[in-house]
Amino acid sequence: MVRLTINDTPVEVAEGTTVLHAARQAGVRIPTLCYVERLQAIGACRVCVVEIEGMLNLAASCSLPVREGMRVRTNTRRVRESRRLVVELLLSEHDGDCQTCDRREDCELQALSAELGIRSITYTGQKTRKRIDLSTPGLIRDHGKCIKCRRCVSVCAETQHVGALWAQGRGFDTAIGPAFNRELSTVACVQCGQCAAVCPVGAITEQSHIERVWDAIDDPHKHVVVQTAPAIRAALGECFGCPPGTLVTGKMTTALHKLGFDAVFDTNFAADLTIMEEGSELLARLRRTLVDGQPAALPMFTSCSPGWILFAEYFHPQILPHLSTCKSPQQMFGALAKTYYAEKLGLKPEQIFVASVMPCTAKKFECQRPEMNASGGPDVDAVLTTRELGKMIRAAGIDFLSLPESEMDAPLGLSSGAADIFATTGGVMEAALRTAYEVVTGRPLPLDNLHVAPVMGLTGVKEASLVIEDTRPDWSFLEGVELRVAVAHGLANAQRLVDAVLAGERQYHFIEVMTCPGGCIGGGGQPRFTNDTVRLARIQAIYQEDESKTLRKSHDNPAIAELYATFLGQPLGERSHHLLHTKYHARSAV
Repeated sequence: MVRLTINDTPVEVAEGTTVLHAARQAGVRIPTLCYVERLQAIGACRVCVVEIEGMLNLAASCSLPVREGMRVRTNTRRVRESRRLVVELLLSEHDGDCQTCDRREDCELQALSAELGIRSITYTGQKTRKRIDLSTPGLIRDHGKCIKCRRCVSVCAETQHVGALWAQGRGFDTAIGPAFNRELSTVACVQCGQCAAVCPVGAITEQSHIERVWDAIDDPHKHVVVQTAPAIRAALGECFGCPPGTLVTGKMTTALHKLGFDAVFDTNFAADLTIMEEGSELLARLRRTLVDGQPAALPMFTSCSPGWILFAEYFHPQILPHLSTCKSPQQMFGALAKTYYAEKLGLKPEQIFVASVMPCTAKKFECQRPEMNASGGPDVDAVLTTRELGKMIRAAGIDFLSLPESEMDAPLGLSSGAADIFATTGGVMEAALRTAYEVVTGRPLPLDNLHVAPVMGLTGVKEASLVIEDTRPDWSFLEGVELRVAVAHGLANAQRLVDAVLAGERQYHFIEVMTCPGGCIGGGGQPRFTNDTVRLARIQAIYQEDESKTLRKSHDNPAIAELYATFLGQPLGERSHHLLHTKYHARSAV
């Protein structure tokens, strides 16, 4: 432990702690612009400077480790004037369009300006040249608003191991973007939106589908349905001042009806369906290997996270046969809405408009993939992020917090608790194990306090194993098999896991990969700002939603049973294969 004083208050922290974290532990707030939790501090913005007794210059608190006897002052006149100067200089070249900027309600630069008492632009001169990059389906980049904090560079390189964005040039001419200042669509960007989630201003945002959805709602010839991902119910409340992790499922459903959607459904229904198909696929691969002696692509990787799919297509095409052929729950739902549901209403697929509410910007890319048109056209027509839905609710004049609760519509609104936990890292794996184990043994999966504890939490890579015993006769080939599984969230962790598998250092049967830290609850389209405290609160809410249900296993969902009995036939059957499965291909950014 190291003892120091911060603003004359004694503080004791662990060796290696930075001054910024020591101050936070002491209840002292130091403003930042470039710093992001879990990422390497670079001290680029100089907003977090503090005065250290005995040091000539002000120091960046985010990157300076504490030392014994250090005396720190965070609010001297020199510190305040330095921070103010930095922010004034940023404002002088920031082409912000603040009146109409997408981030005007949660702009960190604007908030910091107000905090520092800046009431006018002190310095005038050349502005950063505005250049709008609309080249990708998921994201918009505005060079004029970029303040060069490099948060996006850090999260893209460190958290996601993609490296689509870099700082180029020097001084005023520095630009953040793809190599040679090309458009984002020309490089290996997975469109996860983590850059947009950490951007302090409006330099990177999602491509908005709000007007597309309003147009459909206003079209009397369209039957407009909406599906909501499991992560939304634990985050949407933050758009209206609720603490992170507040469950708003019922209010969200009511709000969607009030917005004018003809039917409000749950992506969770399709998550249960995904488990039926994906679990069956895993068991089929195991049978092929252990009984038929034929080579099967094991381990099998999950395929419900579109950023992960793009990552595999760009960087690891050799593992594409190992990806589950299952579409994501979003795309499964869209295909069923325009076939199964349309038949029930006596409508043609083109008369159904499917909108999704997702925590993910990569879902905007996924819905326009040419593979996702099993209904004869795009299976999903528009994707709203959690943030976009919050904007629509406010624009409609709906007092969200005063809304009564209501239920999802039938037949695509019933789901199990297993589907809820799709929202969190480890959730897809646990949901699959609940069903696969019971199918093979006839007994419920043995759980630790209602869950598979080894795959829970925010550890980057998690492992679990389970010896299968006392199987049903049809599954005797699995008797005594130790089923080995792994879970990774954040693509840098996925990279390490894939490297270990390809090198033969780790052997698994089934691997879950989620693109974003914490899983979908930490998606790039969720309310800002997401740190581990927020992630854990949302995760706890999702587990609470699961535990509150009597129906907690996908194969027990009666609506799923009816779907197979009356429409699909059986998992991995001909109709399921056409509507619910796909294949992926190698990509090159060159």
